[in-house]
Amino acid sequence: EVQLVESGGGLVQPGGSLRLACTASGFIFSSYAMVWVRQAPGKGFEWVSGIAHGGPTTTYADYVAGRFTISRDNVKNTLYLQMNSLKPEDTAVYYCRRGSGYSGLSYYASDWSQGTQVTVSS
Repeated sequence: EVQLVESGGGLVQPGGSLRLACTASGFIFSSYAMVWVRQAPGKGFEWVSGIAHGGPTTTYADYVAGRFTISRDNVKNTLYLQMNSLKPEDTAVYYCRRGSGYSGLSYYASDWSQGTQVTVSS
């Protein structure tokens, strides 16, 4: 059974930083690209970033490029998202997902996890 557990969210002021983590189990983590997606209140899921199964190939949505950095530790089975220069529009629940392609531009929508809330507000 695929298990994904996100952590690291919280309340931060605009311009601040957070580091999210996603601990994975139930599948061979190092064999999958991984993805971060987010869902803002009243909106659908939005792809944020992806990373290839072995790294270092990474991709970012235009609205986070230059501010967010995705990384992974295949020994610890953990995915990370370093978020800097946060904006109020980054407020959302953030989820990790298994990628369905090489670089994480697509993902398995059937994966389920609780997500971690990120709120950017002064």
